[in-house]
Amino acid sequence: MNPGIKIKLSGNQEVPAVSTAANGIGAITVAADKSISGSVTTSGVDGKAAHIHEGAAGKNGPVIIPLTKTAEGAWVVPPGAKLSDAQYASYMAGMLYVNVHSAANPGGEIRAQLTPPAPRAERVGGY
Repeated sequence: MNPGIKIKLSGNQEVPAVSTAANGIGAITVAADKSISGSVTTSGVDGKAAHIHEGAAGKNGPVIIPLTKTAEGAWVVPPGAKLSDAQYASYMAGMLYVNVHSAANPGGEIRAQLTPPAPRAERVGGY
């Protein structure tokens, strides 16, 4: 069972960095079949939109999956969301991110990079 990538969103990860007290936490799961699920919870920000984007740390990129707002400060990946082969390759290279946009910061107020979990080391020699 894949518990997902735990993320912590902050303004200093935005490009350019945003000075804000807002923050967020979440967990995003990308399965072997490229399906993606998860949620983000924010505080200190009146989020107007949230997305998964394709882009390396320090760079902005296009929206690939809009998140759905389910309550104030609560966002979920819509059911059935799936990455293309190219987007999955970007994910494996650490080049996807989640951000939340506000009226004050329409380009994004808080952000977190989606870093895939490191592969488990194989046991060698019975150890």
